[in-house]
Amino acid sequence: MSKRLPVASPPARYLLSAFLALALGGCQTTGLEDVTGALGGKSETAGKADPKSDMDTLRERYRAKPSDPNVALEYGKALRESGQRAQAVAVLEQAVLGHPSNKALLAGYGRALADNGNFQQAFDVLGRAHSPEDPDWRILSAQGAALDQLGRNEEAQQYYAAALKIAPDEPTVLSNLGLSYVLQNNLPKAEQVLGRAYQRNQNDARVRANLALVLGLQGRESEAEILVKADLPPDQAAAKVTALRQLLAKKQQRADR
Repeated sequence: MSKRLPVASPPARYLLSAFLALALGGCQTTGLEDVTGALGGKSETAGKADPKSDMDTLRERYRAKPSDPNVALEYGKALRESGQRAQAVAVLEQAVLGHPSNKALLAGYGRALADNGNFQQAFDVLGRAHSPEDPDWRILSAQGAALDQLGRNEEAQQYYAAALKIAPDEPTVLSNLGLSYVLQNNLPKAEQVLGRAYQRNQNDARVRANLALVLGLQGRESEAEILVKADLPPDQAAAKVTALRQLLAKKQQRADR
């Protein structure tokens, strides 16, 4: 990271590293990939019959029209969703150089930078993707998430507040805000905010996972497990519960050191 993080208590310090791994490395680490995801949505290609075929088609379209901003944006998004983060940055950076005022491209580039761990640059690029006269709550929320990754939680919360003025009680923003409070080790406040997000959209697996994490951190594992495995097939539910238990166990080990 480009900025020094403030001193945090062991739980918050551990959670920041865990959230980085989960948000950027996802399922390779714990398998609880729905936790966080603050800087981008879940893969929309997961349910498609042949995502590789879709990627090949997009790659050919991009090679045929590399200067087309819409093609570049679609290809960059697909690269992000498939975990090819550095390549997504390269594609979208080139597109932005050719179309520096294209706000959709700037937003996609900013998210790709964040995926790749370039949080300060992501924050700056996202700031160019909208204007005070025409603010976008999604971009404000993504900027807040980037600030959280830089350890600037209070600043991040200001961006979430601005996003919520535009989209009151938007679950994804509330979820990001709740995680920001977790990073400050303010678990009661985090639970309150994530509870609001859950009330607004009980079907969002990411919101459920984030709320479950906070409940688990407060020693309420049984409640957390019920949330994590809701509406999942038995094998997936078991995997999610196992991942949650592993995450909580690692947190406790670090807190005890």
